[in-house]
Order: sequence, then structure tokens, then C-alpha cells
Amino acid sequence: MILSDSVPKHVALIPDGNRRWAARYQKDAPFGHRKGCDIILDIVEAASDINIEYMTLYIFSTENWKRSKLEIDALMELLKHYLQRETPRMIEKGVKLSTIGVLESLPEDVKAVIEESKAKTAHCKKINLILALNYGGRSEICRAFSKIHREIEKGRLTIKDITEDTVGHYLDTADWPEPDLLIRTSGEMRISNYLLWQLSYSEFYYTDTLWPDFTPDHFYSAIDDYQKRERRLGGP
Repeated sequence: MILSDSVPKHVALIPDGNRRWAARYQKDAPFGHRKGCDIILDIVEAASDINIEYMTLYIFSTENWKRSKLEIDALMELLKHYLQRETPRMIEKGVKLSTIGVLESLPEDVKAVIEESKAKTAHCKKINLILALNYGGRSEICRAFSKIHREIEKGRLTIKDITEDTVGHYLDTADWPEPDLLIRTSGEMRISNYLLWQLSYSEFYYTDTLWPDFTPDHFYSAIDDYQKRERRLGGP
């Protein structure tokens, strides 16, 4: 049973297993990715229904550029068409779209659709959906350090000013609280260069369920498990 007074404020997700799901049905990888996209807003709505405020999904990593051009092109087209199709539903359900990562490397038409969807949902207040696109935790930390270095060169910061809070301020996620819970599907037990700084005190939940088979009931099972844990955050 979900306890309304102790739901996580922010849930991070690694929606893994699309390609293995497709292989199970003797289909190509894009088939699995399309099915995986179809359930995203179902899970976001399930989170919103229990008053989770933020959900961050690892959609395309800096390492994903190593995949075949055919699969990358299919992923980019899928992202574009997904946002075009689902933005009206996001508005209806109060889902505000945000992103982290380096969008500059994405195709121009994809970037345009992302920015359009972000603008159209900017007024939404029910839940914030944050997509990690061309994102890597190490890249993010390096970019934060570069920003801090430039601030020092301009005289806006000194070495003594650099604290954990300072670093956090220059990360992509500066506008949001750190995740309380990380969920990874498909049975893999690693974080894959995802939110390396932000997950320091997050609870981790792993499930063997492949992402296209992940349902709101699976999601609520993760929340139920989270609520049974004692979070001491380094304290006694």
C-alpha cells in the first residue's frame, strides 16, 4: 500500500530492455524503442497520481552514439514524433517537459520539436518530466567544472567558494532536488554514467522486467519497496 505522506519527491528511471524485448519477438531494435515510448506517459501519470513531483528518464546517453547509424536515426525520429504526438496529452495531464544533457549535438529538427514541447508545457505544474538526452554523468560534471573555472577567471568565484553546493549549482539538474529513488528495469544492476553526483544518497530499485513490459503496477511496487526502507542519509 502506498503511503501518501512518504512518497519520493523525485524518481529517476533507467528504462532499459527495449532491444531485448524486441529480440524476444524477433523484431528490430526500433520496434522495442517504439513500444518503450508508448508507456512513458503511463508511468509519468502513475507517478503524478501519487503526488511525485519530478521524474527523470535516461533517454539517450553520450555512449549511445556508438550504436549503428540506423538505430540512432530511428531513435531521433522516434523522439521527434513522440513529442509531437504526446505534447497535447502532457498539457492535459499537467506534465511540464524539461531536459538535461547537451542538446546542441542533436539534429536540428529534433531540437526544434523539443524546444516547442518545452514551451507549450512550460505552464504545467502537476509533474516535471525531465528527459536526459545526449547525457552522461561524467560529461555533466566536467561541464560544471568548466563553468566554475570560467567564473573564477571572471572574478565571480574564488577557490574558497567551491563547495558541494557550488558544484550542484552548475550541474544540469540545478533547478531540481536530487532523486530520492532510482529505478532500473531489465535486471541490469549498474547506473551507467547516470546522475553520478545526484544519486549519492538515492535508494536503488532493480527489476528484471523489461521496460516495454513495465506497468504502473510495477512502478507502484517500486514505490512500496522504497517506503519500507529506513533512510538515514549517513546519520545514525
